[in-house]
Amino acid sequence: MSEDGPSAASAGGSGESSERASEREDGNADTGAEDALAELFAVIEDRKAHLPEDSYTASLFTHEKGENAVLEKLGEETTELVLAAKDGEREDLAHESADLVYHLLVLLAMKDMDVEDLLAELRARR
Repeated sequence: MSEDGPSAASAGGSGESSERASEREDGNADTGAEDALAELFAVIEDRKAHLPEDSYTASLFTHEKGENAVLEKLGEETTELVLAAKDGEREDLAHESADLVYHLLVLLAMKDMDVEDLLAELRARR
């Protein structure tokens, strides 16, 4: 399978602290997190549209269980996230959080929603 699954979702990073928002040249707060979500969602949408055979993401859209396969993964990843939080390992917590967010974005794509729907809801809760 290609490197587009949950591991890819948590790979990389800008090296900036997640605890502080940097300022861009235009004076607005850095939207790095939003950009990362939008970029990941674009990859998910591309896999949904083209269904490459070697793609974990594409396999979720063609799974015989349909939507239930993604719902089961969300349940599994939520449990793993809770266990990682209890164990107190930051690296594991970040990894499991990324897995959960990745599968959530797959579900949004499956439901013909957009990452902007999620971001708008989060912005409304500020």
